[in-house]
Amino acid sequence: MRVIDGPELERRTPYPALIAALRARLADPIAAPQRLILDPTGQGDALLLMPAWREGGLMVVKLVTVYPRNAEKGRPALDASVAVFDQRDGRLRALLDGVVLTVRRTAAASALAAALLARPDAATLLVIGTGALAPALARAHLAAQPGLRRVRVWGRTPAKAEALAAGLRAEGVQADAAPDLDAAIADSDTIVAATTATRPIIRGAAVRPGTHLSLVGAFTPAMAEAEPALLPRARLFADDRASVLAKGGEVAQAIASGLIGADAVAADLPELVRGGPPARGRDDITVFKSVGFAALDLIAAELALEEEA
Repeated sequence: MRVIDGPELERRTPYPALIAALRARLADPIAAPQRLILDPTGQGDALLLMPAWREGGLMVVKLVTVYPRNAEKGRPALDASVAVFDQRDGRLRALLDGVVLTVRRTAAASALAAALLARPDAATLLVIGTGALAPALARAHLAAQPGLRRVRVWGRTPAKAEALAAGLRAEGVQADAAPDLDAAIADSDTIVAATTATRPIIRGAAVRPGTHLSLVGAFTPAMAEAEPALLPRARLFADDRASVLAKGGEVAQAIASGLIGADAVAADLPELVRGGPPARGRDDITVFKSVGFAALDLIAAELALEEEA
């Protein structure tokens, strides 16, 4: 059995290869039952079990713990590991760093959606948020959209936004911190948000025609990064249709408010890769809503273990 830590997992899943793997392998059948969520302490903590498998291939179970009160003790609130089994005989093949795998597959899925849905001439990327996902999202989108020439970063704490922009500049990327969110939204072609916002920070009126948005945060119905009123103006896509309809903050809120129906989700990521990029008008606003699903973990694990084959 192999144990693959975070740095080794990053080496084995470079973004161009991971994005290509998602595009090729999501088209094939994958069993991914709904995640199981338990409260092991009875105090609002969570243990999540997320399984997926491919017939005759690998089977993964991602184990995630979320203990919000850990912050009071100076400990991370989230930890994760991915157990990889052989689907044919149940043999344990490997243990992977679940936090790193989740960050990389989430960023790669968002970037794949942008490659399929954004305008081909998109030149400016806006990253909203400065957490662990933010630099990964920037790097993945740069790998997937070769026309991008500039990255802007906005965060509630300007110093953090500038630090992220400086890190990207050190990698040779033209990047800067955006002081005004509305102005940055209006000036960007591709926008990706990964925040813990419970109230919308993306105003629909600020989004200009032709923009592509990827909403990665707001993974419960009580959260929202963009105003739900934006969605009737947009063509809406999901990483996984059932999961987004149940838990995707802006989508769930827009449906509950009668702004859109459940049929507003035009396609999810597996459907997109099977059918190819949809025809789009230059002024179309496209929104990709992501809440995560275990098939992404499986494909990332498959790529990471190719060296073991």
